[in-house]
Amino acid sequence: MNTNQRRFKTITSLAASMAMLIVLSAGCGTDKNPIQFSPEHMATLNSRAEAPMTAPKKNEKPKLPKQDLFDVEVAVYSYLLKGHFWDDGGYSAVFLQGDDDEVDALIKAFPNHVPPIKPSSSVNLQPNRTPVDKETGKPAMILSVDTLEPEGDTVQAIGKWYAGGAVSGYYTFILKKNAGNWVIESAK
Repeated sequence: MNTNQRRFKTITSLAASMAMLIVLSAGCGTDKNPIQFSPEHMATLNSRAEAPMTAPKKNEKPKLPKQDLFDVEVAVYSYLLKGHFWDDGGYSAVFLQGDDDEVDALIKAFPNHVPPIKPSSSVNLQPNRTPVDKETGKPAMILSVDTLEPEGDTVQAIGKWYAGGAVSGYYTFILKKNAGNWVIESAK
C-alpha cells in the first residue's frame, strides 16, 4: 500500500471516528423532550414521504383546585375522626397532618372529640417510635390524607392513621362532587 493510500485510509478512519463521536455526544444531552415543529414547517413537510412525525402532546393531569383539595381532606378527616382507632390504645391526642386552617376547622368541627384534636406543634415525633403528646407525655395518633388526581367529578383519597409501626393503617376513599360538595361514595 503506498503512502497516499495509507494517508487516505487514516483520514477516512479519523473522519468516521469523529462523526461517531459527534453522534454519540449529541445523544448524551439532558434534554429528552422530542423536537416540536411549528405548524407552518409541518405543512411544508407533510407532503414529503420522509416527513418527520410530531411527538404527541403530553397528557397534563388536571389538578384539584386548592379549595376542593381542602374540602376532600376535611371529608376524609371527618370520616376518620368518627372511627375508633384509639379506643384501646390510651391515646391522649389526635394530630392531623395538614394546613393550620384545615386543622383549626376540624378542631372547631369536633370540639368534644375524645381524644382531643391538637395542633401539630404539640406532638413529639421520633423515628420508629409512637408519637407522643408533649402536654401529657402519653401516646398520640396521627391522621393524614393523600389525594390523588381527579377524574372528572370523582377523586380518590387515602386516609391513613399512625401510632407507631404496629398501629397503622389506611382506607381508600372514592369521593364525588355533588352540588358543590365532596361526598364520600365508598371507603375500603
